[in-house]
Amino acid sequence: MLEASHNSELPVIPGKRYFTIGEVSELCAVKPHVLRYWEQEFPQLSPVKRRGNRRYYQHQDVILIRQIRALLYEEGYTIGGARLQMESGSDKAETVQVQQIIPQVIAELEGVLTLLET
Repeated sequence: MLEASHNSELPVIPGKRYFTIGEVSELCAVKPHVLRYWEQEFPQLSPVKRRGNRRYYQHQDVILIRQIRALLYEEGYTIGGARLQMESGSDKAETVQVQQIIPQVIAELEGVLTLLET
C-alpha cells in the first residue's frame, strides 16, 4: 500500500487544536476507514466525539497515528505487535508527546498573561 519512504514526506502538522478525520487522513496518508479501525485496535487512540458522532482529533492524536503508521507500514509490525509495542513504549511516547506540546502550552500561557496585564 504505502512504501516506507513516504513517512518522511508527510506534511507538517498545523498548529490547530482540533482536526477532522479528513484532515488527519491527509496529514498521515491513511484513509479514514483505517483510522476508524485503528481506534478499535489501539486504546490510546480516542478522538473527541461531538455532534452526530463526528470525530475531532487533537495534536497528540495525530502524532500517535503517525507512530502507529510507522510501526505498521515501515517497521512491518502486525496490528497485535504494534499494539504491544505501543503499550510497552507508552511511557517513552508520552514523554515525547509532552516535550512536543510544552512550547505550545507556554505560548498559550504567555498570551493569557498578556491579556490579564491589559
